Amino acid sequence: MLDFDKLAALARATVPNVLFVTVSGAHLYGFPSIDSDIDLRGCHLAPLADLVGLHPPTETIERKLLLDGIEVELVSHEVGKYLRLMTKHNGYILEQAFSPLVVAGADFLARLRPLARACITRQCFNHYRGFLQSRRKLIEKEDVVRAKSLLYAYRVVLTGIHLLRTGEVEANLPALNREFGLPFLDDLIRRKQAAETGGLPDLDRDWHLAELTRWEERLEQAHAASTLPDEPPHDAVNRFLVDLRLVEEG
Repeated sequence: MLDFDKLAALARATVPNVLFVTVSGAHLYGFPSIDSDIDLRGCHLAPLADLVGLHPPTETIERKLLLDGIEVELVSHEVGKYLRLMTKHNGYILEQAFSPLVVAGADFLARLRPLARACITRQCFNHYRGFLQSRRKLIEKEDVVRAKSLLYAYRVVLTGIHLLRTGEVEANLPALNREFGLPFLDDLIRRKQAAETGGLPDLDRDWHLAELTRWEERLEQAHAASTLPDEPPHDAVNRFLVDLRLVEEG
């Protein structure tokens, strides 16, 4: 069970001028194990004087922390970097912005999300196809296939198809499966939750690789049929960043 108050206190104590923090990883995807770590992702605002000075601040803060004995991985980008990534068809960044597991910064997210929605493009296809292909290679190399590896592969391809069809970001696998109806996913989720890193020797690797190939083809079909824009609104994102910096400094 996530303790959002403790997570928010931890994030604010670690990241100066935090703008938002959400939960990503297995908790967002809908298949955390008892021993899963907690992935926190977000962005922060560096002081304008630091940005224009001789020695600009580090754009990304990464920390490994502990909360009640559970490992917490916290990654926060300076908001300028975060918005640049958001304009580069980066599904991972968009998933963070639309995560319903909000630790801090709900008011900022209410301002950011309409802009992030406009950054959902057809070219996000490349992100999801690339992630799927890297997962397939991992599955091919594993001595014993892990449920975790398969779930990450199915999650990413279904998220990509849903995004290209609807223009919406949905990263939760059980929610996606209500749409796509893959009958074996619930069992894979239960088995992964029972063994975070263990292999499942009875899984049919070749069958799953063939199934993932079929879903990759559906991802390509969704891309071909998508009516999403090819590019995000760069000028609007730039204006948002400039206004944010000026207002905060003012």
